[in-house]
Amino acid sequence: MSARTDVEAERTQASTGITPESLKTTLEEKLGAIYVDIEDMSGGCGQMFQAIIVSPQFAKKTTLARHRLVNSALKEEIAAIHAWTPKCHTPEEWEKKQNKA
Repeated sequence: MSARTDVEAERTQASTGITPESLKTTLEEKLGAIYVDIEDMSGGCGQMFQAIIVSPQFAKKTTLARHRLVNSALKEEIAAIHAWTPKCHTPEEWEKKQNKA
């Protein structure tokens, strides 16, 4: 659910305490992520996020296992938001992807 006004967006974000920065900090601390890019897709209300997460902890894990690891690290935050879309990469995968671009 997207906020209809900037004031409503600020109120929702203030009540949940969830910001792209707080999500990034949690992922860096809990997953040892070396790169995190969080995009608020909800227009600032803090209810819909898309993320690129690069962590050595994703090595030898399936996509599903990576998502479960992220969802476990952000259990409380995910419960408070509307939508969460992570894209998980190992450092090696991320480096290859960056070299192709």
